[in-house]
Amino acid sequence: MKRSAYRFRLYVAGDAQNSTRALANLGAFCRTHIPGRCEIEVVDVFREPKRALADRVFMTPTLIKLYPRPVRRIVGTLSQPENLMEAIGLEVVLA
Repeated sequence: MKRSAYRFRLYVAGDAQNSTRALANLGAFCRTHIPGRCEIEVVDVFREPKRALADRVFMTPTLIKLYPRPVRRIVGTLSQPENLMEAIGLEVVLA
């Protein structure tokens, strides 16, 4: 199995508006900035609370960048692509 260049785990709270927005923003970000190199695992804290506790997630939405290292955590709707790029270590290219 081919390993993605970026692996993310997004913790959401069911269909909450901010969770839905974060998932949409992350999907758009991956399609735009790292197409074909992104793997997203979505974990609903209502269905899997033990996983959230194990990952020390106490707020949603929380994005954890698992790979490449180092692991990073980003909380929020991921609506600022430039901030997300910096947080995950992608070079920001100015237009």
